[in-house]
Amino acid sequence: MATAADPQLANRILGGLVLGAVAGALVLLLGGPLPWLLEGARQLSTAVFDPLGQIFLRLLFFVVMPLVFASLACGVAQLGDLGRLGPLSARTFTVFFFNMSIACLLGLVMMNLLQPGAVIDGDTKARLVSEYGGASAKLIEKQAAQPDMSFSTVVDMFMPRNLLGAITGHDRAMLGEVLPLILFAILVGAAAVQLGGRRREQLQSGLELVSELMTGIVRFALRLAPYAVPAMIFSVVVKVGWDILLALGLFVLGCLFVMLLHLFGTMSLWLKFFSRYSPLDFWRRIRPVLVTAFSTSSSSATLPAALASARDELQIRPTTAGFVLPLGTTMNMAGTALYEGCVVLFVAQVFGIALDPGQQVTLLLLAVLGAVAAAGIPGGSLPIIAGLLITFGIPPEGIGIILGADRLLDMTRTMVNVGADMVTTAVVDSLERKVEDAA
Repeated sequence: MATAADPQLANRILGGLVLGAVAGALVLLLGGPLPWLLEGARQLSTAVFDPLGQIFLRLLFFVVMPLVFASLACGVAQLGDLGRLGPLSARTFTVFFFNMSIACLLGLVMMNLLQPGAVIDGDTKARLVSEYGGASAKLIEKQAAQPDMSFSTVVDMFMPRNLLGAITGHDRAMLGEVLPLILFAILVGAAAVQLGGRRREQLQSGLELVSELMTGIVRFALRLAPYAVPAMIFSVVVKVGWDILLALGLFVLGCLFVMLLHLFGTMSLWLKFFSRYSPLDFWRRIRPVLVTAFSTSSSSATLPAALASARDELQIRPTTAGFVLPLGTTMNMAGTALYEGCVVLFVAQVFGIALDPGQQVTLLLLAVLGAVAAAGIPGGSLPIIAGLLITFGIPPEGIGIILGADRLLDMTRTMVNVGADMVTTAVVDSLERKVEDAA
């Protein structure tokens, strides 16, 4: 989820990406006539730049388990009053789910068709895997040795015999399993709904405190990003070569295309068939809201403008807008779900790891849940993406490849998130009016 971002920090991270990529490309160009320069750059990367990148990444890995658990459990616990809201809440959450699922599905289809990570040849992929150490190689070997997807396999994935052992990674080289943790968090949240009002509030307060502490650690990590990003990009460029820059460029263009396709394509169809608004007129009316979302990279900062536009421009009833839009700012993260699925497939392609259709269906569902659970700060989805990578046996260090390019994608996916919230509000309001007219 996107929230108010520090423009200076975001620009420094983007500048770091450019600096690291340009420096790495310059070393590659000079490495032909001066091979000692290329070899020295690789040694410097191994000795200095890679450890610096690892400090940044492992700060993110620290928070994966507690952040996923606290965010999801708290989110489910907060739904305790939905039964009293009746049809409005049912329609809202149905639209939320299909919106995020369709967005993620479009992203996965694009990644399978475009395959930006496939531009890297096999030898380069093998070298890239070896650069990330034996622990990541073990993850890849374990992923390759997994049995075919079946009902029994799904049960084992989500409900291991030893929950604590699975979560703590007792038998894993790195972090533990995320799938059992997600199910456990949902169950805890569902059980919390049954608690009395006071006790449930106490539990929610504790879970929110854990989430705030974990997001504080993510903020610490992001302070290192302007230094870690150029270090990681420089290292991967001098070690892998030009292929990684081409792959990253294709990935960014593909993500931008499919995000805009979902916003102005899928959402326009929803408006045409499920609302009382003309798509062209609708987008014209909410244009200031979309510009605000894109320029601020913040769903929360855009909420006042979205509420005002829904009331004044779209003539949506305040009761509907007041329920759907604040809830959508937290839970209806179509752009984020799309992005998470794309990143996982891209990093998998870079490392030469194939995800079969069954695994990609699982990825879609987990990306939707992960988008809801993402922390409300810039870069808050990174720990969730790391957890998804670990779940599918993909080296989570691969996040470093896409991090520097995240600024433009973050602005765009925030616009998608907010635009989808506005469409959802319009659709739910139109459906409510039809039901009332029919009655």
